[in-house]
Amino acid sequence: MNGHPIREEDFDLLALGALDADERRELEAHVASCAACAAKLAEARGRIALLAAAAPPAAPSAAVKQRLMQQVRAEARPARAAREKETSPSLFGKWWFAVLAPAGAVLAIATILLWNENRKLDRELADLHASVQQQEQQLHEAREVADLITSSDTVTVALSPQPGMPKGTAHVMYNMKMGMLMYEGVMTPPAAEKSYQLWIMPAQGKPISAGVFNPVSGQSDHWMMKMPQGIEPKAFTITLEPSGGMPQPTGPMVMMGSPS
Repeated sequence: MNGHPIREEDFDLLALGALDADERRELEAHVASCAACAAKLAEARGRIALLAAAAPPAAPSAAVKQRLMQQVRAEARPARAAREKETSPSLFGKWWFAVLAPAGAVLAIATILLWNENRKLDRELADLHASVQQQEQQLHEAREVADLITSSDTVTVALSPQPGMPKGTAHVMYNMKMGMLMYEGVMTPPAAEKSYQLWIMPAQGKPISAGVFNPVSGQSDHWMMKMPQGIEPKAFTITLEPSGGMPQPTGPMVMMGSPS
């Protein structure tokens, strides 16, 4: 057997003794040298033990038991009649095991296969739920962008490159009533260990960070954010800061724009 067993149920089948001789030898040889697979086999044996303990008792019908006892008495020699009482329970016990063991093994295998299938379905359902949530989030963001762009209260501010600074085109759209701000632009990537940082310059108070970004050459950057309540911008600027941004502007101003 090359590598790890592909099927998880192989461990359960080995624990049940349901593998053929060749498969059993290959898996046992692999488990002997693989701690991870040995742990999986131990888990499988634990599950089988729990299933065996939880399985409801099954009794053969009275007619079947009667036919078996008649056959035992008919085949017993008179000289062993005195010991028939002792031997009959032993034979019956063997018959009992022969009937119940295969049925129990089939039930255990079916239960394990169903358990594995349910686990697979649970994972697929979780993935589907995550995908639906992601699509809903994307739809919500698309609606916000559409509402912001089409609103008559939205203000668009073009940002102009400053002399001697990296080139690019960018603009900010904001709506005080909606409390939303959107940035979109294409800029030259910053130097190593540097980041661009967008700032809201309020009429009063300190600059407010509105996003840190590291553009990729030729690709557009785009994001939306909530506007701070009660803040009316007098300008927007982009500065060059240490990688990851700063609490307040420290680097040179790269781009700037003011509401008209």
